[in-house]
Amino acid sequence: MTRRKLIAANWKMNKTAQESVSFVNEFRELAKKIKNEIVIYPPFTSLPELNKAIKNTNILLGAQNMHQEEKGAFTGEVSASMLKNSGCEYVILGHSERRAYFNESDELINKKTKTALKNNLRVILCIGETLQQRESNQAMKTVESQLKTCLKNISNEEIKSITIAYEPVWAIGTGKTATPEQAEEMHKFIRQMLKKLFNEKVSRETRIIYGGSVNESNAKELLSMEDIDGALVGGASLDARSFAHICSS
Repeated sequence: MTRRKLIAANWKMNKTAQESVSFVNEFRELAKKIKNEIVIYPPFTSLPELNKAIKNTNILLGAQNMHQEEKGAFTGEVSASMLKNSGCEYVILGHSERRAYFNESDELINKKTKTALKNNLRVILCIGETLQQRESNQAMKTVESQLKTCLKNISNEEIKSITIAYEPVWAIGTGKTATPEQAEEMHKFIRQMLKKLFNEKVSRETRIIYGGSVNESNAKELLSMEDIDGALVGGASLDARSFAHICSS
């Protein structure tokens, strides 16, 4: 089975609803012939407008986060059903910025993942080590621990709706990128872990994408690696032409 490449635009806290629609109006023409799967993750406030703007295009919609509970007294939070109602097919969970700035643990990310799957949302599950962990030869141990906890009690059927995003924390927004060889080594390791946690078929069919300062100049080399099935793009996804170039790499 050939794994279809997935290119995701994580806009983080950028773009108003109007700016988001302007982006899509420009990008939709550039994206017409792109065969890779394309998902845009705008801020929550842009979801309804973007859902209208991407109608009849090859662009899918995702959210950057969600709460683990279905509903309740959680001021400022957004539920899975709200995301579905806004047109989302995907959600990013466990992004390193959520882990670092909002103290999200692997256990919490596991709960969120289960809630997302229950609500028929596809998940991009982010994992990755810090610079300190890499320099102390703890990178693989860290990633193994994250995978085991974040995927705890996830079934062989449910894993089909999960894409793993390997994002070395030291390469996010820093301008540093893991070399294609470093990224490929970790992607291979993640695939071996999926075989241990699930089975050979899951390992072979699960998409593992790379995130961490992906841009026009490094995307092609990264995406040419055997085990890299796409990219989670931050800053470089804010410009329509730049993102289109990455999508067609």
